[in-house]
Amino acid sequence: SGLIGRSWAMVFAAGGFKVKLYDIAQQQLTSALENIRKQMKELEESGFLKGALSAEQQLALISICTDLKAAVDGATFIQECTPENLELKKKIFGQLDLIVDDNVILSSSTSCLLPSKLFTGLKHVKQCIVSHPVNPPYFVPLVEIVPHAETDPSTTERTYALMKKIGQSPVKLNREIEGFVLNRLQYAVISEAWRLVGEGVISPTDLDLVMSDGLGMRYAFIGPLETMHLNAEG
Repeated sequence: SGLIGRSWAMVFAAGGFKVKLYDIAQQQLTSALENIRKQMKELEESGFLKGALSAEQQLALISICTDLKAAVDGATFIQECTPENLELKKKIFGQLDLIVDDNVILSSSTSCLLPSKLFTGLKHVKQCIVSHPVNPPYFVPLVEIVPHAETDPSTTERTYALMKKIGQSPVKLNREIEGFVLNRLQYAVISEAWRLVGEGVISPTDLDLVMSDGLGMRYAFIGPLETMHLNAEG
């Protein structure tokens, strides 16, 4: 129920789904719910609340729970949002594997851990997938859906359909790869940025300006491949 978990809860509630927010500490859950309430009220007042329901209606869809079995009872989709620690995530999925049925989807928010490392050996491995959001998911709609060799195609399709339904912008990777796609593109930009600044070609401030007042404005609505396609010479 940290930053990503809270944001996911808001996204799913905006889509009209019942959400159970799970954590091991009651105080963490209580503060998370208070934070969600505050955010939703502010969003509603400013006209930026997502979904067709009011803030109160969306808040009524979110409940909190410190018992994992009770939290996932009746669930159709489980989104794990623990810290980026392989052993911790494997432990959680190992626990879930013992209590879920054959229909629920087990999804991870990991931004860099390969799904094959997370899910291998689980009884429900075919139902496991990565749904990597961009922080914060409530405001940045992209979700990278990353299957692994044992993921059932229906798991990918159902996850994709759900993300579309709640207003996110899902993309499907055909196979797992280190860093997925968003971070690989980001790393390439960061690497060149370090080089240009390090070699004294440009100042850090001006380098950032190249992105914020140049490429960034274009990339906010058009990707690099479409940019090339539509460029002056076509």
